[in-house]
Amino acid sequence: MLYDQNLHNDDRSQLIRDNIYLVDILVGRMVTQVPSFMNKDDMKSAGMVGLLDASNKFDPSKNILFKTFAEYRIRGAILDEMRKLDWFSRSLRDKQNKIAKTIAKLELELGRDPEEQEVAKSMDLSLDDYRSMLAQVGHLGCVSLNETLDHSSEGRSFLETLADQRSSTIPGKRIEDQELTETIAGILAQLTEKERLVISLYYYEELTQKEISEILEVSEGRVSQLHSQALIKLKTKVQNQLY
Repeated sequence: MLYDQNLHNDDRSQLIRDNIYLVDILVGRMVTQVPSFMNKDDMKSAGMVGLLDASNKFDPSKNILFKTFAEYRIRGAILDEMRKLDWFSRSLRDKQNKIAKTIAKLELELGRDPEEQEVAKSMDLSLDDYRSMLAQVGHLGCVSLNETLDHSSEGRSFLETLADQRSSTIPGKRIEDQELTETIAGILAQLTEKERLVISLYYYEELTQKEISEILEVSEGRVSQLHSQALIKLKTKVQNQLY
């Protein structure tokens, strides 16, 4: 639906009414990404805050679909609520950082992405124990992927940067955005085939973990492990190449 470029209060209220269904859809997709003590009601409340924020900040003159803009704001609000609840412990952060540092170290030593077995061996873990650790830090990875990429600008998330194909009205900014998108596309290309598939199916096709497991013909637990490892690699590579 197209909206007038000068939105008034009634228009913004209509935006909320027209798109409130997005909250339920995103809650359904994200329910497996949150800790067990954060229930759907918590997520819906946070999602509504995100939708309200989207309606207040939406600018039709930028030629962006409100649905696309709102989805990012709703998803971000739910993730912000997770942070407020402080559900990830220091021990999990330490485990995630240890995996990330090990992958980065091996990448420098080998000149390529390390295999799972190589990461596990470097951490003095069995492959099963390493995969178990990946599952434990999976939610941290999801939050990391949505963290702000450029704190000095409009707070675009990593996923927003990947999906942002619109043209900027400022020539210099348009070139900067294009270069950033190309850099991140190159980072994605460095993942293994299965990791790229998991990221693509999960974030672009928006399939469930179960649906992805059926496509890849692996268990849901294996999908979770691949997802976690891919997110850790992405965060590490982004930090190394963009900062």
